[in-house]
Amino acid sequence: MILEQGVRIKVPASTANLGPGFDTLGMALSLYAYIEMKPAEATVILPSGDGMQGIPRDKTNLIYEVAQMVFEEAGQSVPELEISMRSDIPLTRGLGSSASAIVGGMYAANALIGRPLPDSKLFDMATALEKHPDNVGASLYGGIVTAVWDGQHAECLRIEPPADLEVLVAIPAFHLSTVKAREALPRSVSMADAVFNVSRASLLTAALSAGRLDLIREAMQDRLHQSYRSELIPGMGQILREAVAHGALGAALSGAGPTLLALMDRNSVHKPELESFLSEVLAQHKIEAQTMWLDPCREGVRELTVKEAAGFGE
Repeated sequence: MILEQGVRIKVPASTANLGPGFDTLGMALSLYAYIEMKPAEATVILPSGDGMQGIPRDKTNLIYEVAQMVFEEAGQSVPELEISMRSDIPLTRGLGSSASAIVGGMYAANALIGRPLPDSKLFDMATALEKHPDNVGASLYGGIVTAVWDGQHAECLRIEPPADLEVLVAIPAFHLSTVKAREALPRSVSMADAVFNVSRASLLTAALSAGRLDLIREAMQDRLHQSYRSELIPGMGQILREAVAHGALGAALSGAGPTLLALMDRNSVHKPELESFLSEVLAQHKIEAQTMWLDPCREGVRELTVKEAAGFGE
């Protein structure tokens, strides 16, 4: 069954790693992409909004490509599509823009043909494209996820975000590709650094599960990737070292960057101080950046109701 009227979906942004949980921990954030998909006589791709310039408008578009993967997996044929999209998620900034497109495209395509594939299958397919499960797991399921990938199958456990947790992001104006960020990493690390990260990632997962915000400072420490990437983002090292002195629970590079994030108790009186600190450090390095307060998004990707779809993308 193909829904001729089409479907409209909303998918959240995400941050990955949260410091020590490299390619393992992710969290959905309250920034969103919107996708409308319906069958058509000829394929039309309609991107709109800031930052969408250069998005392919033909069948090389990522959302079209992942939709066709879903149709093939389900044994369906919908070769021509009209796809409209708008995204508030900055591209190539470490906020899961590609993961949201993959998850959104797959979810919309599956909904268009009556949902023959379970979410677990979409998770496997999305992870196979992203090569790591943290961003796609967060965008698919919402909340905080801890996930693993064996090359064929992904497993994920969702954690409900602590009620008082809030996120401050500083989004530099420049782009940083995941490929370039991964090239900065060493091919091997010491046993001491591996143990350091395993212990911190374990503590962070437990602290978030238990709502122990007091443990986040120690738990967000990392030795696997952030120090190697700090040269790509001037001011990053200072922010990671000193953010807690300005009220943060902890700070990290968001995904592959260049966005930096700080976790915060939403009741803290230090929120203006922390925001000023991030902006001032980046400005000292002549980096233009936008700061934004976000919430952990407790919902993953979902189909919009008829009433919600009436204001699609607004």
